[in-house]
Amino acid sequence: MGAHDVDSSTRDLQTIPQQTPQELREEQRKLRRLQMMMDMVMSVIGQDPSLTVEEASTMVADSRRAALAMFPDKELAYNLIYKPRLQRLMRERYRIQ
Repeated sequence: MGAHDVDSSTRDLQTIPQQTPQELREEQRKLRRLQMMMDMVMSVIGQDPSLTVEEASTMVADSRRAALAMFPDKELAYNLIYKPRLQRLMRERYRIQ
């Protein structure tokens, strides 16, 4: 890695807009809210014996909409983090292939 590489990476970091402390707190609050919501959805799906597959599917769809409403530009992150977990839970709970 030469001096030119360090200069270009430093320059790239300088072009990233920095969050204010208030913006950072708001993002952290939304992230905690998202994590709690997803934990609750997964808990209900995994533990409520009376929940039908249709109701569980609706909960999954609603949680996705809520997550993307909170973080509109993070669909890829949702698809990488939460979608596989929810799919696995639905397969295990309802014996879906």
